[in-house]
Amino acid sequence: MPSSFEGVPFTVQPALVVDLDGTLIHTDMLHESALQLLREHPLQTLQIPGWLRRGKATLKERLAERTRLDPRTLPYNQPLIEWLKTQRAEGRTLVLCTASDQRIARQVADHLGIFDDVIASDGHDNLAGTRKAAALVERYGDRGFDYAGNSSTDLYVWRHARQAIVVDGSPKLADQAAAVTEVARVFPARPQGFNAWRRVLRMHQWMKNILLFVPLLAAHDLTNLHAWGLLAVAFASFSLCASSVYIANDLLDLESDRLHPRKRKRPFASGLVPAWKGVLLAPVLLGVSLTLAWQVGTPFLSWLLLYFSLTCVYSWRLKRLLLIDCLTLAMLYTLRIVAGAAAIGQSLSFWLLAFSIFLFLSLAFVKRYAELRLHRKGTGSLHGRGYHSDDAPIIQMMGIVAGYAAVLVLALYVNSDAIMAMYEHPKLVWGAVPVVLFWVSWVWMRAHRGEMHDDPVVFAIKDRTSLATGAIFALVLAMGTGVLGHMPW
Repeated sequence: MPSSFEGVPFTVQPALVVDLDGTLIHTDMLHESALQLLREHPLQTLQIPGWLRRGKATLKERLAERTRLDPRTLPYNQPLIEWLKTQRAEGRTLVLCTASDQRIARQVADHLGIFDDVIASDGHDNLAGTRKAAALVERYGDRGFDYAGNSSTDLYVWRHARQAIVVDGSPKLADQAAAVTEVARVFPARPQGFNAWRRVLRMHQWMKNILLFVPLLAAHDLTNLHAWGLLAVAFASFSLCASSVYIANDLLDLESDRLHPRKRKRPFASGLVPAWKGVLLAPVLLGVSLTLAWQVGTPFLSWLLLYFSLTCVYSWRLKRLLLIDCLTLAMLYTLRIVAGAAAIGQSLSFWLLAFSIFLFLSLAFVKRYAELRLHRKGTGSLHGRGYHSDDAPIIQMMGIVAGYAAVLVLALYVNSDAIMAMYEHPKLVWGAVPVVLFWVSWVWMRAHRGEMHDDPVVFAIKDRTSLATGAIFALVLAMGTGVLGHMPW
């Protein structure tokens, strides 16, 4: 619409309408609301089919009423927001138009403070596709607005828009938009690729499942090829089961992860991978895991099911309980050793179980202490956990005590009658005690300096000093068994 100011002609730009889900934010609020309801009010999720029968608009309204949204934590599309700010500075009217419920849309708009108007679903009309297009044409006229969207359903709107802004869409979507209107700008999608899915599965965490092999090593039965084969399948089963739990945990802990300086970069928290893909992938991984476990044997399958159940309870509730969370983590680590023994029919000694529970309790306290170190002092509770920022010193003390208790158990084992039957040179095994004592002290010193990864087992696998300590520990045990003396050097 041509106009003028002091004799200088200019053109008033049409309203710039912006979609919310997948465009302004790298996520879908329908999925996020459903996951939040599952986490906070799991029984109410049984009402979702009834709400859906009344229409998607009703479903979205009910979810918005029963969940809380913190718009500060959402994964916003920052390049798009910066561009919108420049458009607003040039005098354009910005409108947030979304199929999400109006409660959610207004909270997001109020938080950003750049939108002049909000159009959203209201419990009766689901403002998506053709309905969104009709609402915009009624308000602004055909070709009387520009529209920023991200999916094929936005093609209905782009057919009536003056210009299209394609956000996080595929090249095919951009071509489809260009076929119905002029494409003014394209904001390319972030690539997912193997690295994103590796992080979804948390494949680096699979290294924890090496603990399954501990019973075989402790029994000095290294030449048992059948046992190695069973444990290899058990390792795959445990890893896939753990990945399914990690996915479920990430989906249920989105808000807490987004407040964490590192976890906010996880694929689901950052919106790099849509939440619905995780919802579909988790049960598939669990199904494959249980199939493999059945091949290993019923005892192993039983322990795997216990591990899965305990991790689910941990994700839903126990991780938010003071101290119970760390005790549960210690049990989950120890369960890997127990499951490994069940896979090969090996009995576990009291000494190994006692040593494991104390050592893993210490590592669980390291994990929580590292999180508290990252949490600013004096800012209250650690989100999603039962700890306060000033709990770090007592957590540190309890963790060090637990670690040294593990060393004490090892020292008592070395001095027991059981070691005489296991080692040809039992006195040499005493060398393992100062090695473990050093490593426990080393881990806590690194944690105290703020240099600890929030998962100490992953830290140990990557830390050169920890790897060297592990090699020395293995060498000491090999010398104690007399294996080195029988080698044909």
